[in-house]
Amino acid sequence: MAKYEVMFIIDPILEDEKKNAVVERVQEIINADGEVSSVDTWGMRKLAYPINKKNEGYYVVVEFNASADLPKELDRRLRISDDVMRHIIINKEAK
Repeated sequence: MAKYEVMFIIDPILEDEKKNAVVERVQEIINADGEVSSVDTWGMRKLAYPINKKNEGYYVVVEFNASADLPKELDRRLRISDDVMRHIIINKEAK
C-alpha cells in the first residue's frame, strides 16, 4: 500500500450538511479499498482564478493509504461529481 493525498475543492454554494456529505462520500470510497490517515478541512478560501464563475471554494485535504487501483477509481468518481469543482491526487512516495 502506498501513501496518497487528495485535495478537492467543493462548490461553495452547498449547505454545510452537503459539504460534510461529500467529504464522507470520499472517505467511504477510500475506506472500501484502503484506509484514511487524516482529514484536514481548510474551509472557505479564495481561489487563485475563477472556476465556474466562482471566486471561492471549500478546500479539503485527505491523506490515505491504498493500492494502486484506488486513486484511479477515486479520480473517476470525483470527475463526475457535480459538487467537486477541482481535485488532485498525489502519490506522496513518488519522487
